Amino acid sequence: MPFENLNKKLRNMKKVIIAVAALFAMTHSFAQQKEITHNNSWLKAGVNVGVPVGDASDFTSLAVGVDVSAQYLVNPNFGIGVASGYTHFIKKDGGTSFGILPLGALLRYYPQAKGFFLGTDLGYAFVTKGDNNGGFYIKPQLGYHNYNWNYYAFYNAVFQKDNSVSTTAINNLQSVGIAATYNIRFK
Repeated sequence: MPFENLNKKLRNMKKVIIAVAALFAMTHSFAQQKEITHNNSWLKAGVNVGVPVGDASDFTSLAVGVDVSAQYLVNPNFGIGVASGYTHFIKKDGGTSFGILPLGALLRYYPQAKGFFLGTDLGYAFVTKGDNNGGFYIKPQLGYHNYNWNYYAFYNAVFQKDNSVSTTAINNLQSVGIAATYNIRFK
């Protein structure tokens, strides 16, 4: 039994490594066309807070986390990058707390240099506790941005295969919330 779980995790890691390698290759090909500067590339670091919905709301009462990403503007309106972070789901009475560690692509559309934006992160999220191995994740966002800050509302979901054999597994980890990230510019 323990080896089956390890084999699943190794297969999932292989998928993540392939996806990240493809993302870096794609980013590298865009970077060949344009020099990376503080005007088109930066790191984003911030915090988020959310309310669990769906299956996760039965076991947890609050989701808090940190977001970290790197972004490259392909043109003034479209950004791509790599997104990660950590979100901790705080347990309810009789529930269980756990965390998710996502790794994926960042996609952003900015209609103007300052104002509203639309984006999503998507990839694979690892779950830190219990019978949940992780799964595909998506985090659509709608927010406001300026030169230094991004404020946004999000829906965060991790979709897993059916773990009905176990009573401790949560099949869909979902939350809605708000977040703020600061743009750390390259000098």
